[in-house]
Amino acid sequence: MVVYFDPKLAAVVLVSDGDNLLFVRRAIEPMLGRWSFPSGYVDRGEAVEHAAVREVREETNLDVETTGLLGVYSSNGSPVALVAYAARVTGGVLRAGDEAQDARFFPVDTLPELPFPHDDQILNDWREKKLLENQQT
Repeated sequence: MVVYFDPKLAAVVLVSDGDNLLFVRRAIEPMLGRWSFPSGYVDRGEAVEHAAVREVREETNLDVETTGLLGVYSSNGSPVALVAYAARVTGGVLRAGDEAQDARFFPVDTLPELPFPHDDQILNDWREKKLLENQQT
């Protein structure tokens, strides 16, 4: 018998509006009550990009369009592999969903403390992407 202990795949989304980034205050564990990027698990048979869009909608009531892949993040011993995307708002009215106590944009120079292990690297990768985009325009 072959047994697979595959990691669970999750999407993380950095939604920007000018110089602001979207955060949700978590209403569930882990990190209950902490501010984090919208994120969540990919459902069976679901494309990762669709999961990213769905999670933002569920947590913030905003419709978004992904604008680029930031990276794939994992750690030895961790049961979760993260796929992070940059995104922009295309519609909706900002309000917290069932899995969020609050949802709001923060200026990039005054972000809340990031709770998860890969958050700093994901944020740095987003900043590098924005820098490259600004240099090309």
